[in-house]
Amino acid sequence: MKDPADITDEAERLDALFRAKARAEIAAAEALAGDESAVRGQGDELADVLLAKGVPGPGDLDAGRALAGADGEAAGKALDALGIAPARFAFCTRTIDLPESARLERTRLMVEAVDPRIIVALDPLAAEDLLNAYDCKPVPAGTLTRVRGRAFVALEGLEASLSDEALKRRVWRQLKALGPLAEAGE
Repeated sequence: MKDPADITDEAERLDALFRAKARAEIAAAEALAGDESAVRGQGDELADVLLAKGVPGPGDLDAGRALAGADGEAAGKALDALGIAPARFAFCTRTIDLPESARLERTRLMVEAVDPRIIVALDPLAAEDLLNAYDCKPVPAGTLTRVRGRAFVALEGLEASLSDEALKRRVWRQLKALGPLAEAGE
């Protein structure tokens, strides 16, 4: 029987290897957007939840990373309230003006690099890019579905909801579609 310390060491070694692989794959996806002009993804490279935003907002552009503004804070609070996994990674699908084929390839590479259990498209552009990257049909906002075995929900627009109370309530209801995943421990 293995010594528990050896098992722990092996688990740490494997975690480091998986993280290095994911970081390399994320870097390859980011490279499609170029060096200086892109808003970078951020978060845990082995996250359970991938948050995708279409066009970067002012906070994202200023910080050079996705969900750096108030919408990132709002997304975190909402997912925490629902009990959805704290390990998250965020990126913007439309960081610069890429041709559609390159944008969709970058989107697909980001998803595959992180390999999340749950994907949340924070606005209609992100939903369009994610679904098109996998040749999936559009789904109504707030509908929990599966995209290549991963839970997927699209929102009407998280950032826009921060200044629109009616939209904020709709987006919250849409996010609640993830509730059964938290209850099931997924």
